[in-house]
Amino acid sequence: MNRQYYDAEIIRIIDETPVTRRYFFRVLNREKFDFKPGQFVILDLPIDSKITNRSYSIASAPDDNNVFELIIVLNPPGLGTPAIFNNYKVGLKVPVAGPLGKFVLPEKVDRDICFICTGTGIAPLRSMLRYIYEKNIPHQNIYFIFGSRKKEDILYYDEMKEIAASHSDLHYTIVLSRETSETWNGKTGYVHSVYEEIFADHRPAYFYLCGWKAMLKEARERLTLMGYAKEYIKFELFD
Repeated sequence: MNRQYYDAEIIRIIDETPVTRRYFFRVLNREKFDFKPGQFVILDLPIDSKITNRSYSIASAPDDNNVFELIIVLNPPGLGTPAIFNNYKVGLKVPVAGPLGKFVLPEKVDRDICFICTGTGIAPLRSMLRYIYEKNIPHQNIYFIFGSRKKEDILYYDEMKEIAASHSDLHYTIVLSRETSETWNGKTGYVHSVYEEIFADHRPAYFYLCGWKAMLKEARERLTLMGYAKEYIKFELFD
């Protein structure tokens, strides 16, 4: 597939966790970067491989400017993320394609919405959540379930707590699989028990899933068994 690449300059880098970074890009020669919350971009990376591009969901919400954010976790055995962590510096101009993807909000959010994510799968769902509130999109209750392994792996913790504190219709839950009740004052285990309890009444809802492959597979199976039709279960796979 022929893709049109354009230059984007890295304008800021934030270490979110010991192995996760937030990268902010400014698209050059454009006053505005148009995308839908949930979409992704493709980076062409300086790696020795037949396939040099990698896809990353946009973590920021659309705004009237030419800046977007990606959140990337280091995968040491891979080729792509080590190249990013070693080479991407503030001021560097990198080739980017997109936005792409159909993992987006419905035209009308006319039922409860449940965002379920693990790891950096939070990126497109954060984009959707911020968009809903920043643009005052009419909506019902929002449930945001974030799963990870340990406390130090939690992404956007302070921001998400602040958003939840400011909006009574947002119900934010963190679930950690490698913590115990002695080390974490919150939910432990996996995300599945959380949404199964919330939606035990089988009320109408949209489900947006993004994250690790095993989580997506199990969540889709469980939601289907709960009686939710596939058209209301949207997902984006993160390896």
